[in-house]
Amino acid sequence: MHVLNKVVKTFPSAQLPSLSGGLPVEVALIAQLGHGSGDQLFESVSTRQRAHESFVDELEEPSARLGGVDLSRGDPTSLYSFVVGPRGHPFHRHAGHRVFTAVSGSGGAQLRFSSASSAHIERDPQSFVDALRFVNIPPDCLFTVRFGGETWHQFMPLLPRSRHPAFFALSCHTNELGGALPEALRSQVLANAATIPALTELLPPKAIALLEGALFNPAEVPTIALALDAPTGSLQGALCKTVRSTAGVLRGLMQRWRDAGGFHTASDRLHRVIALNAPPAGSLLLQQFAAQAVHHEDCFGLSIDARESAHKTASALLAALLEGFLQNRPIGVTRLMSLRNVLVRPLGLRRSPLGCPVSSLLSGSQTCIFAQRYPVIAQLNNAGDTRAEVILGADDKHLKFRSCVSVEITGGRINFHLGTRVQCTNGFGRFYMAAIDRVHRRYVAPTMLMLAVDHVIQGALASDAMQETSLQADAMV
Repeated sequence: MHVLNKVVKTFPSAQLPSLSGGLPVEVALIAQLGHGSGDQLFESVSTRQRAHESFVDELEEPSARLGGVDLSRGDPTSLYSFVVGPRGHPFHRHAGHRVFTAVSGSGGAQLRFSSASSAHIERDPQSFVDALRFVNIPPDCLFTVRFGGETWHQFMPLLPRSRHPAFFALSCHTNELGGALPEALRSQVLANAATIPALTELLPPKAIALLEGALFNPAEVPTIALALDAPTGSLQGALCKTVRSTAGVLRGLMQRWRDAGGFHTASDRLHRVIALNAPPAGSLLLQQFAAQAVHHEDCFGLSIDARESAHKTASALLAALLEGFLQNRPIGVTRLMSLRNVLVRPLGLRRSPLGCPVSSLLSGSQTCIFAQRYPVIAQLNNAGDTRAEVILGADDKHLKFRSCVSVEITGGRINFHLGTRVQCTNGFGRFYMAAIDRVHRRYVAPTMLMLAVDHVIQGALASDAMQETSLQADAMV
């Protein structure tokens, strides 16, 4: 087969015309990444993708829908992440147009396309093989791909029996309703419930048999090899592949041992935590250590519009807030508690993974239970269910603490409060409180309250989204 190397000054690219009259396939290399970064990024993205709420693992193409359609606002686009592992995936096609950006694994990737139509394949399955074209992507490369609907495609590692993944990608479906969708699938898209597997049509068995037959030789398929560092077939290119392959194995293994989570930091002036001079009037916190010395006292408040919550009673809001303390923990507070637990372990002090103001939620005590789940020391709920509060706390060798968590609905607003009183029982307790006072007031308590309230708000947003999806589905019936 004739080989021609051509030097280009811009992004190396390939354009494959459609033999059926459709849109061409367009592939472009964008950048060469660090040695072994492709495998590392694959492992990192795969871990995060598996934890996503929309994760689907079918057809050797694990994926997650990151953004669905919003047809009520005229937006038919959607965004997916997907990965293709060392075994590749089967030949398939989609009805609609596709655009994706990807990073190849540290062994490179091969993109296989055929523009044969269904009618051509039905008349002569060999037409599928005749229309085959391959594009080779080097290791650890950022690249883009665009092709029209009805284009058959298969993505594989560059070398057979490779231990490296093919790539991970972010795919934009420019029109989720594009192409000739079956009515059931169209209804699924309208309900914002589509998945990549659902939108996939596998290659007919007649064509598959040809690909698996003894007469098919992949080396005879017309192939375009794109590269950035060195031309394909050169000594420099071979050495680069060897180094990247070795580095990819090591960096991929290291990434598997690391936590692939992320962080979400937001500054919101509308939901600002305010330090209060004293607990609200009538607070249960005022009754704690009332006739005894109090060595530390604080109280923080946060107010939101009542329309931001799906809960309409104070008791329901308080239950959601307590759940927020458990489920939406600040990562910084968690790490500080881990450090504290190590330092106080030799002293035999009480330890907890949860921030101290609400750590007794993990106590397991059944003496007094709020909302049939949360262990508390005391609770209060007024007759109109517009105000609810609980007392949390515990006694330790060096101090006793009581925290009050409260919710009040008034004047179209919801006011959340978290306050704490501490009574030190010895000199070490006073030293301990002096050491943590600043970080507790400025970071621990306000951040815990802010994220717990955010959990309440996000629960309301999720409920609204479910209701909107249900209404869209009902409208189709």
